[in-house]
Amino acid sequence: RDRVRPFPDFPEPGVLFRDISPLLKDPVAFRTLIDLLEDHVRASFPKIDFIVGLDSRGFLIGTPLAQRLGIGFVPVRKKGKLPGATESISYSLEYGKAAELEVQSDAVEPGQKVVIVDDLLATGGTMRAACELLKRLKAEILECLVIIELKALKGSEKLNSIPFYSLLQYD
Repeated sequence: RDRVRPFPDFPEPGVLFRDISPLLKDPVAFRTLIDLLEDHVRASFPKIDFIVGLDSRGFLIGTPLAQRLGIGFVPVRKKGKLPGATESISYSLEYGKAAELEVQSDAVEPGQKVVIVDDLLATGGTMRAACELLKRLKAEILECLVIIELKALKGSEKLNSIPFYSLLQYD
């Protein structure tokens, strides 16, 4: 928690941004973060096929976590960043802007088990959109996993009963 830095009024007035940059810069804290997430995932799910990471900070924790678990990593990107056939979804961002996410159409086979990873859950729009994409590919979503949850924004309620885990919570 002491490696998460608050930035008031970013990206707009009234928003308190939780920055994980100090955590990423500290090799001991970063290793501890991945250790904690690995322990949680191993204890919760004996069989997983992929860690799915959300663009872009979900890549930073998703790839080392997948490596530790000995499984593959699947990126969910912003629109236009992936080659080949893709599935895409439009959704609203926290601050009223429209956005689109994509995943490669052959990234996951029907029935494969995934855990979706990102750095933070705020209003839940991005995570919910990623869940919808993976459901289109007929993946079995075991859990959505984040470092930080902003509880007051109630983003986990948008996940429609998909299991959710956060390492740190802020009101």
